[in-house]
Order: sequence, then structure tokens, then C-alpha cells
Amino acid sequence: MVVCGAVFVFSTGAALREMLEYRAIDKLYEESAAEYTRVITQDSPPEEKEEKEEEEKEKGVPITVDFEALRKINEDVVGWIYCEGTRINYPVLQGENNEYYLNHNYRMSEDRAGSIFVEMRNTRGFADANTIIHGHHMKNGAMFATLSDWADQAYYEEHPIMWLLTPEQNYQIVLFSGYTTKAVSNTYRIFRADCPEFEEYLQEAVADSDFTADVEIDSKEKFVVLSTCVYYFEDARYVLHGMLVPYNE
Repeated sequence: MVVCGAVFVFSTGAALREMLEYRAIDKLYEESAAEYTRVITQDSPPEEKEEKEEEEKEKGVPITVDFEALRKINEDVVGWIYCEGTRINYPVLQGENNEYYLNHNYRMSEDRAGSIFVEMRNTRGFADANTIIHGHHMKNGAMFATLSDWADQAYYEEHPIMWLLTPEQNYQIVLFSGYTTKAVSNTYRIFRADCPEFEEYLQEAVADSDFTADVEIDSKEKFVVLSTCVYYFEDARYVLHGMLVPYNE
């Protein structure tokens, strides 16, 4: 009885700590979105709408991001990824290695959720033909945990695009493929520029996709691969491929 009681107390304590950690993660990014991004709605004051239009001169971009303020906190901030109607609404980092942002947030504090971050091998500024973006699969649905939801055709049709906002350029991420792969696979090959092998790589991604997308792929554009862990088999990953379309610059 004593042993069972001790196990119960330990398990309950561990579950409580985990719950508190998840709440802290959610609070951090809710506050971050509130502080560094702005969504302009039809209910916004007219003067705020005019300010937005003057600043952005873009129609349809769902949010604006204060990159100047973010980079005062951390110069590794290279963008912000957003998908309307989902929990994906995070700063994107790129460090000197792939380990640091596995367990540090954008404020450079230790954090089990880590950050959404760009593969260290990629050239900064999303300049390569394809850029890989990593994120944890958190049990509470945070970070990139929802990527595998795109395996469902109906979910894809509800969320066919994401947004990648950067200090230099805003992009639509036009999604065209999602599938399960291994942690070490051809999916993670980086191409610096368009070439026949890259065109073949894109066609293979389309062929492997769990959903069907009516997207005309242009290999001369830039692309991203969003990647997270899944638990279908050892070292499994779920990835989404998207074409970066510069938006009304």
C-alpha cells in the first residue's frame, strides 16, 4: 500500500508538472502573438486600418509582425509562420546548429517545446531552392503537432495555405504534399538552386502525398519543407511541402 501510494503521488506530481509546463508554453506564445503581431479586422478603428494599409500596402496578408522588436530580443529570428484557423502562429529561428532551438525558445530560455527553426544547413533568408523548417510535436497540440492533420483531404481543403512573413518579404506557403517519412531520407536533401534533380524531387513529393492538391508547381520558385516527429514507427516524421509565393510586394 505504501509503495502504491508513493507511485500514485509521484505520477500525479509528474502529470501536474507537465500540465503546468504546457500552460506556460501556451501562455508564452499567446503573449508573443499579442505583442509582436497584429491582426486587422473589419471591427478595427478606421484610423488603425489606414495605418495598416499605409504600412503594408498589401491586401490579404492576415497579420503584420514587428520584426524590429523581435530582433532586439534575438537576432536569430528570421520569420514568422502563421496558418489561419490553426495553432500555428510562431516566430521562426535559425541558429548556428540544430541543437540549441530544440530546447530553447525565441527568448533564449530553456523550454521543452523549443522553437520553430530552420535547418542549419540552409542559407539564411530562404534563399535555397528548398528550406527545411523543424518543430516539435507537443502532446498539447502546440508547435508543429498538427502537421499530420493535413493527411486528411478535408483538413487540407480547409487549410490549403500558410503564411511565412519575413523582414524582407511576405510569402504564401501554397501546400501541395504531405506524407510520413523517415528522419533520414531523401526528403531532407537540400537543393541550392533549381535543377533537373530538384524537379524530380518535387514530383516524388507530389506522388507520395496523402492529399491531392490542384497546385501548379514551378520549380523556379522557392519551397519549404515543414517537419515534425510522429510516432507511427521509430524515427518517423510527418512533412508538408509548400511553394513560397511572394505576396503582392
